Amino acid sequence: MNIRSQIENCEKDNLSHLAILSQNTKGRVFKEEKCSVRTEFQRDRDRIIHSKSFRRLKHKTQVFIAPEGDHYRTRLTHTLEVAQISRTLARALRLNEDLVEAIALGHDLGHTPFGHTGEVVLNYLNPKGFKHNEQSLKVVEHLEHGYSRNGLNLTYEVRDGILKHTGKDMPGTLEGQIVRIADRIAYINHDIDDAIRANVIKREDLPDDCVNMLGKHPGERINTMILDVIENSMEKGIITMGTEIGYYTERLRNFMFERVYLNPVAKKEEGKAKYMIEQLYHYYIDNYDRLPNEHKKLYKEGLFTKEDIICDYIAGMTDRYAVNLFKDLFVPKAWEKY
Repeated sequence: MNIRSQIENCEKDNLSHLAILSQNTKGRVFKEEKCSVRTEFQRDRDRIIHSKSFRRLKHKTQVFIAPEGDHYRTRLTHTLEVAQISRTLARALRLNEDLVEAIALGHDLGHTPFGHTGEVVLNYLNPKGFKHNEQSLKVVEHLEHGYSRNGLNLTYEVRDGILKHTGKDMPGTLEGQIVRIADRIAYINHDIDDAIRANVIKREDLPDDCVNMLGKHPGERINTMILDVIENSMEKGIITMGTEIGYYTERLRNFMFERVYLNPVAKKEEGKAKYMIEQLYHYYIDNYDRLPNEHKKLYKEGLFTKEDIICDYIAGMTDRYAVNLFKDLFVPKAWEKY
């Protein structure tokens, strides 16, 4: 018996009857020989971690554009925090930790430079619209590529969880639902931490009733939310918070929209970021031939519009790459003697 089979047997013996066993995956679009060491979901996790899109997350905005300081979250640190919360929940609920980790690590691969500002701009510019969750799926299905084909060829369950980590449709697995709720727990609490560090809000500005119910510090609030999800989800076929904790969590989220996400102080550089993305988009609409050949060759002729291809290119940029490209294209260079 190989190592993978031993792990699969452990899953069968130890996980809840509600868990998705790796040996019961609905599979991949392109059939592959199974690994002798790793389960199918472990392979998906590894493919995501080794992807270029995952590495680029370290230079993509979470909330604050171009922050001064080493301790603000990036899209990568947010992703790791979501993965940690997801694994804690999955372990407690006896669901598949490898599946939740793969979904969590891949859920934001489609995020644009400059956080949700970039998403809003591309959604406005592209006639088809733009949503980061759909883009994350596009990244793993098409834009990332190996030696033999485009896409990472991930399992159905991981792709479903990535696509449905936000939006109106619920994931088809409890593991996907875990990532969906872990994402919210992570960004609410960690964005509060960053906002306090940035002096956008003070700790005493947080609603008293939320603090009294959930906790004064981020770790306390995260622990309260996690314990509540476990209590209300154990063997119930759905991942959810209880009514009371859910209410105060949503109230805290609304507070963040009012005081941080839409705060002119926190968003003072947003207009510049929006302008840069707009200019890059229009530049490549007018100069499509200037797109890198490495990017254009990912597309089969006739299956994608020019606008799609340009949006994909811009969405894949890190903040600093977008800034440097903008400077290169639009800012006059100093004269140099030849």
